[in-house]
Amino acid sequence: EFKRFNTYDSAGVTFCRLLDIPVAIITGEPSQAVKRRAEKLNIARCHTGIKDKLPVMQAICQELQISLSEVAYIGDDINDIPVLREVGFSACPSSAPIYIQRLVTKVLTKKGGEGVFREFVEGILAESGELEALLNKHYLTGR
Repeated sequence: EFKRFNTYDSAGVTFCRLLDIPVAIITGEPSQAVKRRAEKLNIARCHTGIKDKLPVMQAICQELQISLSEVAYIGDDINDIPVLREVGFSACPSSAPIYIQRLVTKVLTKKGGEGVFREFVEGILAESGELEALLNKHYLTGR
């Protein structure tokens, strides 16, 4: 089994963790590689082999006691459409089909597998003003 991951994305996961933002993976692929990657990044909510993603996303929201409108979600294919339509902020990689790009709040510049998750997280944090504070607090101070 071969699945492409970019180690650059791990910083996006780390930034979320530092800000107590839960991260979940929901993929249609029944992939051991994705499960191993989730374990390596300490992402407990990893759902593989999921064809109908919206009920899983709803269950995660119920568990976290948040609404779909409070969710930022990145997806790139047909089985992501129901979730992309329901969440508060949606995005897709630049490699997503045009009909997905038309549905989302933001089309990212990177393609899937090229660090798109980090771009997604950093973009949201930069827009909210939290990225600079996070970097200063954890990485840039005392240097």
